[in-house]
Amino acid sequence: MAKIFCFMLLLLVGSLALAQDPTDNIVVDAQTKRLLVAQDSIANLYDANRPSKAAFYSAVIPGLGQAYNGKYWKIPLVYGAIGGSIFAYITNDKEYDRLRTAFQIRLSGGTDDEFSNPDGTPIISNAGLERAQRTSQRNKELSLLITAAFYAIQIIDANVDGHLSQFDVDRDLSFKPYLDYNQSASGTSYGFALSYTF
Repeated sequence: MAKIFCFMLLLLVGSLALAQDPTDNIVVDAQTKRLLVAQDSIANLYDANRPSKAAFYSAVIPGLGQAYNGKYWKIPLVYGAIGGSIFAYITNDKEYDRLRTAFQIRLSGGTDDEFSNPDGTPIISNAGLERAQRTSQRNKELSLLITAAFYAIQIIDANVDGHLSQFDVDRDLSFKPYLDYNQSASGTSYGFALSYTF
């Protein structure tokens, strides 16, 4: 009977030991607990993928990365810059086509192009049409390069803004100009003070 009682007691203690949470025995002091809470809050605040997500969104749809970062005021600037350079490309392309058509009519011996008078005398010479074509083509290519540059700039802006949106700006860190009147030199000294409060 005593053996059965000891066996039952052993089973009861064993089941209680298994049912107990092993972390209940860990005693954490207040400073360690504060550090753990601070690490959790920093981990929740900082998103390492935020800059790359913003750049990806801007690459897919211009301005979407700025919206992801919460900088909605930049979206009209993005569309204004890209849209303006696309408009310049389309305008220069139409002008190039007009000049090219007129030049081809002249080369085939015709005199009824839009840059000639009704009596057949040219308003713009053949050499002038050729120069205008080159200028219009150069402007068209430049507009295309500017469009690509604005597209790349808005991607870079979204990426950088994604990094800076998580930058800690604290009141303890300050950068202030100061004026100091120097009694011994009878003059004013100018400078900057960088202060950090612990």
